[in-house]
Amino acid sequence: MTSTTTPLRVLGYARVSTTEQHDAGAGLPAQLARLTAEAAGRGWTLETVTEDGGRSGSSLDKRTALADALARLDRGAADALVVAKLDRLTRSVSDFSRLLDRARRRGWQLVVLDLGIDTTTPAGELVANVIASAAQYERRMIGQRTREGMAQRKAEGVHCGRPAVLGSEVVARVVREREAGSSLRAIAAGLNAEDVPTAHGGSAWHASTVRAVLRAQGAAA
Repeated sequence: MTSTTTPLRVLGYARVSTTEQHDAGAGLPAQLARLTAEAAGRGWTLETVTEDGGRSGSSLDKRTALADALARLDRGAADALVVAKLDRLTRSVSDFSRLLDRARRRGWQLVVLDLGIDTTTPAGELVANVIASAAQYERRMIGQRTREGMAQRKAEGVHCGRPAVLGSEVVARVVREREAGSSLRAIAAGLNAEDVPTAHGGSAWHASTVRAVLRAQGAAA
């Protein structure tokens, strides 16, 4: 008795950015040919190939064709997403890791031909897991270096918050009005009435905000 296996239903994805449309091997026709040949060679059913033309590889959110393909995969309309090259899908290791996680959670597969990533096979899944682990390691190391750097700067007495960008005219006004006997609340009310932004772009002055400005200038608060 001969067993039959339902062919894998795949969605192809291709992309070019405006500066890469003529790069060797990166054009849409070349990607389409590679995807079509691979599907035929593996006995897959290539449902369609979605294309993002003139789209940067730096952001997944701005690519409408990719968003449509991912939505179809999430709905179960296809079994796998196939791309000719990883940089046609994304140039961010962390974004790729998130795509792998989405595929696992939603039950579809991911195939990247140039790197041998193929979550439909044990070997291809191993390659994908190595990349995902590298992305997680990179994120954790960046976080650790950031925390260590901030701790060192704090130990050296360096302020790690956002730098103040308050104009010198506003600072002079606050100091002048305080020296003239105005209360902190009165100074804040006057600045609010004139819609003067705070040092960090906020729209509301308070007595504490005025006090911070005075203290930064060494003036009596």
